[in-house]
Amino acid sequence: MRKLRVFVDTCVFGGCFDEEFEHHSKRFFEEVRDGRFEIVVSETVLAELKGAPERVKELVVELMDCMEIVAPSIEIEALRDAYIEAEVVGTSSLDDAEHIAVASAVQADIVVSWNFKHIVHFDKIRGYNAINMLKGYQAIDIRSPSEVIDYEK
Repeated sequence: MRKLRVFVDTCVFGGCFDEEFEHHSKRFFEEVRDGRFEIVVSETVLAELKGAPERVKELVVELMDCMEIVAPSIEIEALRDAYIEAEVVGTSSLDDAEHIAVASAVQADIVVSWNFKHIVHFDKIRGYNAINMLKGYQAIDIRSPSEVIDYEK
């Protein structure tokens, strides 16, 4: 079975050290280490993580071999801007829109995030996917880590 390419939002890394999200975040990264998932991140995610606590940075370094890092591009910026123009999210959520644009542009299988306001939200997912379809991209699956981990293990 091929590995799923998963775009990982910044908050999932920090979730490993947050009581509310710790269990599912750690389980997700265990499955990354076990080879079930390949992580896709953007340079924006890495920049956001530079300000994170040391233990979060250490986790990122530990997982670098499992990561595909995507650089900014005109294509990604155009798709991000299309989400903003369609008011899927506001300009204050530019980075969130960019995360979805990156995942869509590189054809990631799924986005995982704990951001229920701007990313993992029924209306937002519909909005992102409507723009994707209009712009010739595939619909993107957006879930929380608790929805993608294997509960059978």
